[in-house]
Amino acid sequence: MKKVFVFCLLFAVNSYGQKKNIKQAPSNSAAIELSGLKESTLKFLDASYLKDKQTALQIWDYAELGYKETKSAALHVQNLKDAGFTVETGVAGIPTAFVATYGSGSPVIGILAEYDALPGLAQEAIAEKKSIEGKVGGHGCGHHLFGTASVSAGIAIKKLIEEKKISGTIKVYGCPAEEGGSGKVYMVREGLFNNVDAVIHWHPDDENKVYMTSFIANKSAKFKFYGISSHAAMSPENGRSSLDAVEAMNNMANMMREHIPQETRIHYVITNGGKAPNVVPDYAEVYYYIRHPKREVTVDVFDRITKAAEGAALGTGTTMQYEIVGGTHDLLINKTLASLMQENLEKVGGVVYTEEEKVFGKKLQASFFNKAPAIEEASTIQPLQKETNAGGGSSDVSDVSYVVPTVGLEAATWIPGTSAHSWQAVASGGTEIGTKGMLVASKTMALTAIDLFSKPAVIVKAKEEFIKSIGDYKYKPLLGDRKPALNYRD
Repeated sequence: MKKVFVFCLLFAVNSYGQKKNIKQAPSNSAAIELSGLKESTLKFLDASYLKDKQTALQIWDYAELGYKETKSAALHVQNLKDAGFTVETGVAGIPTAFVATYGSGSPVIGILAEYDALPGLAQEAIAEKKSIEGKVGGHGCGHHLFGTASVSAGIAIKKLIEEKKISGTIKVYGCPAEEGGSGKVYMVREGLFNNVDAVIHWHPDDENKVYMTSFIANKSAKFKFYGISSHAAMSPENGRSSLDAVEAMNNMANMMREHIPQETRIHYVITNGGKAPNVVPDYAEVYYYIRHPKREVTVDVFDRITKAAEGAALGTGTTMQYEIVGGTHDLLINKTLASLMQENLEKVGGVVYTEEEKVFGKKLQASFFNKAPAIEEASTIQPLQKETNAGGGSSDVSDVSYVVPTVGLEAATWIPGTSAHSWQAVASGGTEIGTKGMLVASKTMALTAIDLFSKPAVIVKAKEEFIKSIGDYKYKPLLGDRKPALNYRD
């Protein structure tokens, strides 16, 4: 079956190339026409900026957590419908996931949009730490910018298809719960990326560059322990503490760190440890993330952690159940697409701050633990790096990259030196510092998409690289066949 799978992909690549009658280099007139399309698209996105900024800041204010992004998703869906897209909502069994489509035929280019916030990061858009009363979430990873830029880029491409300046199909994927919920994995499993030729994405950051570093694989679960309640002073012998089981599991996991590959990351939080010290808790829960650059090592360490949980339950006289919450692959880098995107990022350029924004930024930088880079770094474009698998984070974009050639960039939406998942990132993202970087992303993605619609040879080459990268591996979701964990933030 593996040989048949590779053969079919190769046949599809060759057939696509033959149908398009590929030439190695465009003529001068074609190059001039392509340049004109790009210039008009940049002007269109500049004209869309005020509306896009309003959308992004509205979603920043919503700050909805994973799988609960009802208003955020609805706003993106409405903007896409208003632009003329056909939108299918509630896809893959997820109420806040959608696929917006315009056009017909090949190539089919997808753009990913995210919009979930993080818990515990409600923060005002000011250069000092100040939470917003009554709010739980905050956009500490900038997904309010992510989704808005992606929708805007998709609308820009739709306009070109509508005007018959390019032909093919553009799809914008509304992807909820990237932060630990693995939303895209369910969408991949549902087959929503089948027959897509290439996928484009981006992410907010503190610099401008094309992804050449892989995300690391991740598998997460909530381990639930059940014991027996009792009065902690009068009759402790009658109790069986579920919290003891959690602590025993954590101790074993921490001792395990010495005996696993050093690139492995194990994180946990006790999400329920009982309610009162004088009551032996009959229920406790701990939430674990296991990560490693290689998916097979991630799975192996996760299985060992599961054994530790079983041992903890046995030793404390409790019972244990676990629920897999998420699981994502490592990211497959596509150098062909990365080189193309790098050219467009360099054409677009970086972010230039006003003097007022520089003052804001330097005040924010004073709160950093480490020495911050120069403010001006936001205006520079990092050169294309060599491919590496030493990424520090995980993302469900990785699973998309295992079924279709995928490329992405980072844009400076935060003051240089800012860490993701921080109040400083939330603060930057709630100002024009964030929305300026968002415009860099929307422009770069749109220009890259134009190239993919106009240069079929690039898609053929990207698919050939994809087939080589995936080898004989047959994609299998790390989260198994579970239904979407719609309540994982509860």
